Amino acid sequence: MISAALMCMALNIYHESRSEEMRGQVAVANVTLNRVASNKWPDDVCSVVKQGYTKGKNNCQFSWFCDGKSDTPTDTVAWARSVLVANDVMLGYIPDITEGATHYHARYVKPYWSKSLTATVSFGSHIFYK
Repeated sequence: MISAALMCMALNIYHESRSEEMRGQVAVANVTLNRVASNKWPDDVCSVVKQGYTKGKNNCQFSWFCDGKSDTPTDTVAWARSVLVANDVMLGYIPDITEGATHYHARYVKPYWSKSLTATVSFGSHIFYK
């Protein structure tokens, strides 16, 4: 049986970074946990992942949660890897490789908030900030 927190983390990794190499997936997990540890976000994984959801609006912190598409993983290999990465990061087996990042975005977008934060690392198609 998979815990709710592990399921939320694995879904976030899967939908945000399943095509990335492992360190990109670890970094997404790190951002999620860094938010949990911060007093600026909710204090549990599922609440962080689902934050901003309002029926009929797309204000989610992680866009996949509000995109209206099925959240059920369809790539079994990528899903298994997401669960393993989520488990290892949540248990502390893999340290934070983002230098405390609480935000990230794909390279092809320029969100308004990126100018107010400091870029820490970049992996694959994402840039990470704190």
